[in-house]
Amino acid sequence: MSFVVTEACIRCKYTDCVAACPVECFHEGPDFLVIDPEVCIDCGVCVPECPVEAIFDEKDLPAEQREYIELNRRLAAQWPLITAAQDPLPDAEHWANQPHKRALLTETAQPA
Repeated sequence: MSFVVTEACIRCKYTDCVAACPVECFHEGPDFLVIDPEVCIDCGVCVPECPVEAIFDEKDLPAEQREYIELNRRLAAQWPLITAAQDPLPDAEHWANQPHKRALLTETAQPA
């Protein structure tokens, strides 16, 4: 089992979770963060740090968020490691409570 970043993170990319992580398992895309399940030690320290409640224990994922298990695994292998907190995206507040953001996720481009 691992922790999983879900849809709520899309277009927000708060990095409080990254600062709290003791093992550097987060990877950064242009508008989303993911957790590498091979590195995550399942400590859960990141969960309360996320202001948009985007991080779940894999076993507690809502059914509609299950696709994020594989998405985290796949994108962690492609995206660079992020090891320190950064400012959230400029319009993060606007996107923080927006539902149905999956189609807005940029998977291929590297962060600016």
